[in-house]
Amino acid sequence: MFRFGGNNPTNTGPFIIPAPRQKPPTPASIFAPMGCDSCSNNKTGKPNGCKSNGYCTTSGCNKLDVFDWLTGVPLAAGQQVFDAVEVRFKNTRKNYYRVPPGTGISPGDLVTVEATPGHDVGMVSLTGELVRLQMQRKGVGADTFELKKVLRKSTQEDIDRWHAARKREDDTMFASRRIVEQAKLDMKVSDVEYQGDASKATLYYTSEERIDFRDLLRTMGNQFGVRIEMKQIGTRQEAGRIGGIGSCGRELCCSTWLTDFRSVTTSAARYQQLALNQSKLAGQCGKLKCCLNYELDMYLEAVKSYPSMNAKLKTQQGTGYHMKTDIFQGKMFYLIKNPGSTPAMIGLKVEKVKEIPEQNKEGIEPFVNLQQVDEAPKKKTEEKVHDYENVVGMDDLTRFDKQMKEKRGGKKNRGRGGKQGQGPPATTGPRPTTRSAAGTRRRPASSSPRQCRWPTGTRPTSAGRRRAARRRRAQPQPQS
Repeated sequence: MFRFGGNNPTNTGPFIIPAPRQKPPTPASIFAPMGCDSCSNNKTGKPNGCKSNGYCTTSGCNKLDVFDWLTGVPLAAGQQVFDAVEVRFKNTRKNYYRVPPGTGISPGDLVTVEATPGHDVGMVSLTGELVRLQMQRKGVGADTFELKKVLRKSTQEDIDRWHAARKREDDTMFASRRIVEQAKLDMKVSDVEYQGDASKATLYYTSEERIDFRDLLRTMGNQFGVRIEMKQIGTRQEAGRIGGIGSCGRELCCSTWLTDFRSVTTSAARYQQLALNQSKLAGQCGKLKCCLNYELDMYLEAVKSYPSMNAKLKTQQGTGYHMKTDIFQGKMFYLIKNPGSTPAMIGLKVEKVKEIPEQNKEGIEPFVNLQQVDEAPKKKTEEKVHDYENVVGMDDLTRFDKQMKEKRGGKKNRGRGGKQGQGPPATTGPRPTTRSAAGTRRRPASSSPRQCRWPTGTRPTSAGRRRAARRRRAQPQPQS
């Protein structure tokens, strides 16, 4: 059993609740996209890692979080606290609810709210005047009388029923996918969310066409025993709900902070001089990456000061056609073509590109050096002075390379007779030859049977020895 009322395990308070058989998941582990299990180890269900009693001041525990920069700012005299809160549910779903006076709700609290039908359980993600601004930004309006109400702070019974419903989501999603496959419908069920009282299940699916799923709802309702609601979402909303890691190594923008999905076209990649490679330009949703629009305005502003890309440069070496533009280096690359010669690529400064068309208008074709190479400025490298002395050489990453090279070289130069350096002395100059009766030249037999016939370091390979043996056999034998 565990007791509420303090951190002292010996505290004997009047409120004693028997410990559950299985530890239920905490709110931080349920709502967090990833990496938040380490701070959600408090028995009360509030994260301990951030030391802020359930409210992460760094805004890093939940998806699509909003940093409350008005925290701690006192209200003006006579102004009342805004009576609406932002409640966050599974993944990126959020909604606004009216709070009855005297409830005492703070960010991070689990609350039970009105739903259709029954009630739902969520976590308060935002309170105060910033909720009014968020409602105006999303077009909800500042009138709180039409909002659904917060019934109460969630009791232990509400939380247990909510946890039991959440455990059914994976099985329901897999079973619904099998039902869709049997019905041969062109749709994909990507996520399932149960209501807090387990009376309704919402299925999120993606499809490229309109689908009549009336029979499907009837089949799922009979199998799962709850009310089924289908919601169609786009591929970008699906990636935002599921989450993941992008090619940049960070969490997806659509699951952390991006709320409006603007259209992205291939012209954004062309203006940034990117290769039109679909596998690199597409995100996890299969569409073009949203980050292609982040720096597009800066590229468009920089390209305005550049010459036209359709203009041709006439030089003594040939006609230049524009190929690409490097905004960071301030260069434009042209392919110089001249009949009878090989085309050459050259990079010119923007100032030089502006001068050549003006000279062409005057009938002048300037000379361009096709072999010019722009040398990068050499940076002055200063030797680092360490505050310690390397005694054993353990801080050198290449300390084993020299030893390995010596070992490989020793094996290659090792002779047939034994270790390296123990072979016979190298001979200098040509070896004496004798002539046979047939007039052919042959070498005399070696005086020592173990003496090597080649100098050290010039030993032929096995293929060379085989060729030499074939040549010797092909020569005519001397007559006795």
